[in-house]
This record gives sequence, structure tokens and C-alpha cells, in this order.
Amino acid sequence: MQGFNRWIPPDYDPKKHHTLNDYHGKKALGDRERKRDQGILITRFELPFNIWCGTCNNHIGMGVRYNAEKKKIGNYYSTPIYSFRCKCHLCDGWFEIQTDPKNTRYVVTSGARKQEQDWDPEENGGFAAHETDPDKPPDDPLAALEKTAIQKQTVETVVKPRIEALQGLSEHYNADPYALSVKVRKKFREEKKADKRKREEDDDFKTKWALDKDLQLVPDEEVRAEAKEAWQAGKREFDREAGAKRRALELDVGATPVARASRLAAGPSSTSKSSSSLRMPSRIANSKPSSHSAKSTLASTLLMNSLRKSDPFLQGSSRSNSGLQKEKLPGLLVKK
Repeated sequence: MQGFNRWIPPDYDPKKHHTLNDYHGKKALGDRERKRDQGILITRFELPFNIWCGTCNNHIGMGVRYNAEKKKIGNYYSTPIYSFRCKCHLCDGWFEIQTDPKNTRYVVTSGARKQEQDWDPEENGGFAAHETDPDKPPDDPLAALEKTAIQKQTVETVVKPRIEALQGLSEHYNADPYALSVKVRKKFREEKKADKRKREEDDDFKTKWALDKDLQLVPDEEVRAEAKEAWQAGKREFDREAGAKRRALELDVGATPVARASRLAAGPSSTSKSSSSLRMPSRIANSKPSSHSAKSTLASTLLMNSLRKSDPFLQGSSRSNSGLQKEKLPGLLVKK
């Protein structure tokens, strides 16, 4: 009897009685231990097969349960042998069934007989399960011996080396199980932390941009690789355009409006020829201008129409001592 939610008498002494069962003079198994002094324990037993009662000669089906007297009667090596003594529910007779560990079965020893239901194919015009050919000659002992010799040779040349290799591999990996366990757990913790950090970053990104929580985001590595390729392609295009503008600006430095107008009026061919003298790359010098030629033509036309016949900044620029006509840059004053 357990002492939970039970009334405990006032004269109960735990040091003297230990348990409530000892105080009341009862056993833990109750009435099932009434024959414990004889080595018998009352247990529930279920018939493993069909039997015929030896007293009333009635049939008792498999699976019928009885309150059997369980008793240990011997050992098969280290396995105990038990007997189950049951009383027939149809009469007052008793029958006993024992365990057979050697053959892994139950045996009826007294008071009943087992109903045999084994079907013999030979009695019904068939063949035994292990003999499919009735005309098969008896086994040759020399052939069986040769087969045994081949099997031994296979064991020595194939099976045994393989088993030794597997044992060596097992000893290699299990020599220090603690170190292997530490390594595996450390790797697992690192991967777990990385996954947790990535999951938190994805959740923050979804919350920031009001995205669905079930949305699967593309890994950052793929996005970064695509963005890097796009940035490099854009940088190359920007450098190419900036270089072309810089070279075109270098050609315009020191040229008068008339010269610039005449060069623009000449078209893209002159630009390409002059740029070739500056060793422009072939992929830029050989490019065919499409919209640039139209813009250049329009700019040259506007410049020619807006030029004055006499440029006030160019008057009085000649000097007698040099003998050469030098042009002043627009917006510069010459100190006399």
C-alpha cells in the first residue's frame, strides 16, 4: 500500500514499520503472494495454442487466460524454466504447461494434450518444403566436402580480411569517443548559431519591408555575387564613357570657337582621326556613333550661326616682335 492520499494511523512509526504494508501485515502483491513460501506466484497466463482438456475432454481455444501458478523448476544454461499450472474453467481438472528454452516453445506436460495442426505435404500428395525435385539423387559427400573447402578458402581470403579492416576502422574512429563527441558538438553549435543568426536577420528584413513571414529569401551569397557582377559591368561602362569624354575634352583645350565649329561641322570622321593620334583603344575608336553624330551636327550648326564676323576678343592680339599671330583665350586680360 502506498502512503499517498491515505490515512496514517497515529501509532504508525516509520522506523519500526517502514511501510504501511508492514504496519497492516500485508504484502505488496497482495493475494498473489499467498503461496510465496512454496515458490509459487499467481500470474495471468494466456494459452499459446489450442489444447484438449484431459479431465473433461473439452476443447480450449488459444488465447484463453487463466490465473496460473507460476513456478521455477529448472534452468537451461542461464535461462530459467517455468511451469504454469492452470485449472480448467469447464471442470475441476488441472493441467500444466512448461517453457522449453532449448526449442523456444511451450510444452504440455500433464492434464491436457496439444491440438496438432501441422500440415504434412507428403501425406497430401505433395513434397517436403526442402525437397522440390522427387528425382533428385542423394547428396554426394565428396561434393559437400569440396563445397566446404571452397567456403573455408573464401572465409580466409575475403571475409576475414574484410572483418579485420572493419574492426581496425572501428577502433580508429572509436579510440577517443570523448574527443570525437566534443568535435561533433562544437560543429553542431557553430552551425546552430549561424542558422539562428541568419534566421533573425531574415525576420528583421521581412519586418522592415512588411514582407510575408513564410516568404523564402534568396541567400546573401547569390545576391552579393550577382550585385558584384552588375557593379563591375557598370563600372567598366562608366570608365569607358568617362575616358571618351576626357579625350574629347583634351581635343577641345586650346582651340578657338571657329576651330571647334569647323571640327564639329566636319563630322565624327575628323574626331575619330584626331582621336586616333592619341592612341585611343580600338573598341572606342572603331565604335560607330549613332546619336552622338546627330548631336554633334546640331551643335556645330548652332555654333556657326551664333558666331560673329569679328570677334572682339581677337582684335589687337598681334605683336610685332614675335611675328606670329597668337590668339587670346576668352576672358583673360593681358597686362601691358
